[in-house]
Amino acid sequence: MIELTRTNDTVFLSWLTMHLEEGDGDAVVLDKYTAIAEGSIGAIQRRVMVTDDDLARAFFVLQEATNL
Repeated sequence: MIELTRTNDTVFLSWLTMHLEEGDGDAVVLDKYTAIAEGSIGAIQRRVMVTDDDLARAFFVLQEATNL
């Protein structure tokens, strides 16, 4: 698995994972429980991981999100 991005933005995280999984892609969010345990003050960002096979599509989805 490869790290696609890191973020504290829960709305963006939800949008991104929904779009990545929409086309049978596989996205895993790491560190979400650690971020919750530290009180969600923003010190620990959540990492979005994708498989090697989904990387090209994931970059396309990420680029689409940044162009909005």
